Amino acid sequence: MKYLDANVFIYLALSEGSESKAIAAKNIIEKVVEGSFVSATSSLTWDELVWVVKKFEGKEVAKEEGRKFISLPKLKILSVGESTLYAAQDLVAAYGLKPRDAIHAACCIENGIEEIISDDSDFDGIDGLKRTKLEDALK
Repeated sequence: MKYLDANVFIYLALSEGSESKAIAAKNIIEKVVEGSFVSATSSLTWDELVWVVKKFEGKEVAKEEGRKFISLPKLKILSVGESTLYAAQDLVAAYGLKPRDAIHAACCIENGIEEIISDDSDFDGIDGLKRTKLEDALK
């Protein structure tokens, strides 16, 4: 199982960044939906997605993108609980991660997920977690 960082969904929703990243995000999500790319993300991803889309596209588009996200078939959405926050705090202390990145990384580690699909280099160097760029995820 692989963990999808929020930027996968943000690139898809906004076609943000390079066209190749938006295409890579679209291809990843298509493989998730068909069941050939077993993936999870945390409930925090919904928050990030809706927040960013609202900021750039407005409330109505954000509501629709949030609805589409939670309706994605075969995507496992992991809960963030108290133990995740304690683990995230440890990651902030050990690696200097930003809080949201620490929560994503902690969610991976708690759930035995060793690979995160993300274009965020802040995940590099975390023990027990390998980052794969979006454009390399399906190779």
